[in-house]
Amino acid sequence: MAKSDDIRFSKSVSSYLSLFIIIILALAIIIGGIVVYFYISSSSEPLDENSTEMTEVSIAPGSGGGEIGDILESEGIIGNGTMFHIYLQLNSISDYQAGDYELSPSMNYEQIARTLETGTVYQEVLYRVTIPEGYSVDQIATQIEENAPVSAARFMEVMEDESFIQELIEEYPEMLTDEILADDIKFPLEGYLYPATYDITEEDPTVESIIRQMLDATQSNSFQEYNAVEDYQVEFEGEYQDQSFHEFLTFASLIEMEATSLADRSMIASVFLNRLASDPAMPLQTDPTVLYALGEHQERTLFEDLEVEDPYNTYLNTGLPPGPISSPGQESVQSTLNPSNTDYYYFLSDSEGNNHFAETFEQHIENREEYINNQE
Repeated sequence: MAKSDDIRFSKSVSSYLSLFIIIILALAIIIGGIVVYFYISSSSEPLDENSTEMTEVSIAPGSGGGEIGDILESEGIIGNGTMFHIYLQLNSISDYQAGDYELSPSMNYEQIARTLETGTVYQEVLYRVTIPEGYSVDQIATQIEENAPVSAARFMEVMEDESFIQELIEEYPEMLTDEILADDIKFPLEGYLYPATYDITEEDPTVESIIRQMLDATQSNSFQEYNAVEDYQVEFEGEYQDQSFHEFLTFASLIEMEATSLADRSMIASVFLNRLASDPAMPLQTDPTVLYALGEHQERTLFEDLEVEDPYNTYLNTGLPPGPISSPGQESVQSTLNPSNTDYYYFLSDSEGNNHFAETFEQHIENREEYINNQE
């Protein structure tokens, strides 16, 4: 073999050997990473998931992750302080609230870390339920059933449990009054269950606990907004001159079901106010109240539907319906608090969802001809 062939052979062997070493190192890194990942994952589980023991742990200002890990290990909260420190680094958790905490060996790394990060005891979210704006209690019941281990039938049963409703009136005396127990009210808590996303941390949540969570949200949002305006009054005549929160929420629920944009909500609010303040009072004639009276969720209201004999039918009755017909969102609440100042008494919605307003019935008929009849 020539010398040059020896050199080429040697280089070839060297290249293959280098490639082999690189592959071995890469595999070692990958395998090592997998091993570390699973080790950290297993370490992050509760030290004793069945423990009911709570230990007070003090975290001093300026404590680092390593120091906190050592404290937790020494207090018997976790099994390995170093692994906890690595977990914090891998999850970019570096801000800790100093203070005294009640922690348990039944908590996993995430619960402990989030508790130290926020300063409040972190609980794992087991179920998440989103209640859209404008939902009625039966729709809320279905939404909860689809996202949490609570049946819609059980939810609706609690909605009609007068003894439970009475408990709630005692718990929320400023927000819930005997108005919600009036004979004509279909469901006492209709409109009072705030539309939002709810995180449920209980493995077996009760309907009652979910309802209280929703009422807390209403109290913190809609009721707070209502009370933020000193001596809140709307331009109603007679019995509506001083509007209660129940009437306020009822009004906002009508806006919620009729409007699509913030501007339209304020305009529609002005139409309803003008009708209520007219002498004699004009019926509100809003289709969603008819559908609520029928107990139906349908896109269109038929002429025969308008004749349904029901206190909620605002075609046959003047004034507000007995109570809310849905859960209004913040935009509708704000529009009720801040209605536009107009002389409109009529409005209609075209096929694209745009609203058209009119001051007189004649103008309203013209709008109907232009935006409804001519489009059919």
